[in-house]
Amino acid sequence: MSETVNEDEIIATLSDYVEGTLPADKKADVAKKIETDETWKRIHDEVKETKVATDHISGIIKRRAPAPDDLGTKVENKINQRSAGRFFGRRTFGDRVPFEALLVVAVLGLIVIAYLLWSSQTGSLKVDRKTDERPATEPLVPKPL
Repeated sequence: MSETVNEDEIIATLSDYVEGTLPADKKADVAKKIETDETWKRIHDEVKETKVATDHISGIIKRRAPAPDDLGTKVENKINQRSAGRFFGRRTFGDRVPFEALLVVAVLGLIVIAYLLWSSQTGSLKVDRKTDERPATEPLVPKPL
């Protein structure tokens, strides 16, 4: 048990030494112990490797690039694809086609329908004066019986 506590103290001291926070008077003593004692040298190498690894990881985290704007959509599509639609349900036609495209198609459809009605002989939008006029001899109101 005392060996574990002693090793913990060595680790704490060497951590301060590697990070550069150890007081100047203790630095020389620790440097001598690292050169002469195998346990101190082994633990020093481990602490040094750990420091290098944590510095590398923290450097990656600090330099991380922002996520792309469409990341959420890509993740949602991938989950939807792999789960066969179990998590997000079926996508409706309105989800797959933009509203603007539907609006353009609807307006074009109305224009085509209006043109067909206008050009038709029986369409209600075209007024044919010849067939719309009634002869003057025909009574407008039926006679009572």
